[in-house]
Amino acid sequence: MMRHLSITLSLLALLQLPAIAQAQVSQPTSGTPSDSIQQVVAVKWMTNFSDGNFYPERLVSRAELASIMVKAFRLDKRQAVSKENLVIPDVPASYWAFNDIQTVLKTDIMKGYRGNQFFPNQRVTRAEAFAIFAQAYGVFQFSDDSVDEILAVYPDEKSIPSWARKAIATVVSEGFLNTDAQNNISPLKPVTRGDMADVLSKYLQRQKQQPETPDVPIIPNSPQSP
Repeated sequence: MMRHLSITLSLLALLQLPAIAQAQVSQPTSGTPSDSIQQVVAVKWMTNFSDGNFYPERLVSRAELASIMVKAFRLDKRQAVSKENLVIPDVPASYWAFNDIQTVLKTDIMKGYRGNQFFPNQRVTRAEAFAIFAQAYGVFQFSDDSVDEILAVYPDEKSIPSWARKAIATVVSEGFLNTDAQNNISPLKPVTRGDMADVLSKYLQRQKQQPETPDVPIIPNSPQSP
């Protein structure tokens, strides 16, 4: 009797392994707090996959980043989007991110390559992702000395490409940057979904902290007075 019970329990444990493994995959393993992921999913800036998991370790493609930027910064509301669609040989109208890619190109948040190619499936480095984020947010016009001073605290700051330094200094100064345990920016590493969720959640919190526009008091005998 005990032997049969032991065999039954072993079989049940084996049957549960796939479910346990799937549950583990859904947890953020890149150091991204789970609440950051929940926040960006709640506002629909990023989404879970069809199986309900977020997969924070998965790398971000240019097409996915374009879609994220459009949602987070409402780029489709900017005036430049009203222009005629651009001809992009590797992004046909049937492509899932066609409209978002058109939007980021028209607003100059992202740029194409020679021959008007976009390379939608190409992976994005952290330097590229932070630079594109800063472009949508608004790059601060720091002096070169100020940029060097802001970035000097990071051990690997010399590996930041020159074209991305001012943009990354903007992200740093606004408190949006995430680093590893050694405080490295790792600008040349591919950016992950977890990285983007962390940056976006910090940006979302900044938006929530912005005070509402106060009512302008009406001064007697002013043009606003009834």
